[in-house]
Amino acid sequence: MRGDREFRKVRNHGVAVRDPLFTLRLTEYRPRYGEVWQPRAIMGIVVSKKTLKRAVDRNRVRRRVREALRTLPGGLPPCRAILLPNPGVLTAPFTELQAALARAIAKAPSQAKSQGKRGGKAGNPRQSARVSERVTAAPPTPPKDRP
Repeated sequence: MRGDREFRKVRNHGVAVRDPLFTLRLTEYRPRYGEVWQPRAIMGIVVSKKTLKRAVDRNRVRRRVREALRTLPGGLPPCRAILLPNPGVLTAPFTELQAALARAIAKAPSQAKSQGKRGGKAGNPRQSARVSERVTAAPPTPPKDRP
């Protein structure tokens, strides 16, 4: 993913799936503005300094997660996602990391459907009341003869 705007959209509208090794936040795939529709997985991996102090560890976590995602047996569904790994990713066996990622990705779409859109009521209640009122047009008047 590129830019703060894309990350913000996923953070605000995504479904969070938590695991002891990471937090995964997913939304459905939508192309960027002006981009051709090519359904694919677009992932952002965020490892903060608060989580892991040393740059060596942050880079190692990114490489391990990227490789686990690349070699998933079922592949990745079309989505936009942010993956926030925990320090346990460094010490977890690679097969366990892959299995946890596969479980989280399989669990995410079912949560997205059941959760629906965020927020209260859908639409403006005043506007829906106006739609039910029908305006009838006045009957047409016959044209006048001009001298």
